[in-house]
Amino acid sequence: MKVELHLGDCLEVMRSMPDKSVDAVITDPPYGLRSLMKGGGWANNMEYIKDGAQWDDKPVDKERLLSVVSSAPKSIIWGGNYFDLPPSRGWLVWNKRGMGFSMAQAELAWTNLDIPVRVFNHYAIDQKRIHPTQKPLELMVWCVEKFTNEGDTILDPFMGSGTTGVACVQTGRNFIGIEIDPDYYAIAERRIRDAQAHVPLPFEMTGGKR
Repeated sequence: MKVELHLGDCLEVMRSMPDKSVDAVITDPPYGLRSLMKGGGWANNMEYIKDGAQWDDKPVDKERLLSVVSSAPKSIIWGGNYFDLPPSRGWLVWNKRGMGFSMAQAELAWTNLDIPVRVFNHYAIDQKRIHPTQKPLELMVWCVEKFTNEGDTILDPFMGSGTTGVACVQTGRNFIGIEIDPDYYAIAERRIRDAQAHVPLPFEMTGGKR
């Protein structure tokens, strides 16, 4: 299995990738959550709210998103309801299994898969976040295992803290991750290396700036 990490802009990195080198995209791009925050609940204590978090001021631009969707036969885009994407019947739902949240009680992923709507039930409060919008590892493992095949190559062009990469390592998928923020890139690299150390599969990791 192979892990390939890139620090840089996803469009620049993706232009250098060979055609048909990716089997699926599974990602959680910025969708302007910071601009939608009105205060209250856990949002009051989030570092990225206090410090500005320019990366999440607005949704990722349409050019990047369409390039991402067209880069692989399968695409799963968390936060897809925030973007102008084609109609889909294959939505994924993360049901957070709680009531009274100041934020959403569920989150949606747009896909280009010809499947019925699928729901994953998992308490949001179970996870310890490294990244403000980090998805539970269990959720990303579900996405990877249910909708891709062992040995596939998965691309996450908005890698964040690397949860999709950890899920790929744990489930025997190749992974290509791209992250523009050097601090989160370093966190993702460390988490993925730690995951590699705990699986019996031989993994090769490459990475660097673009």
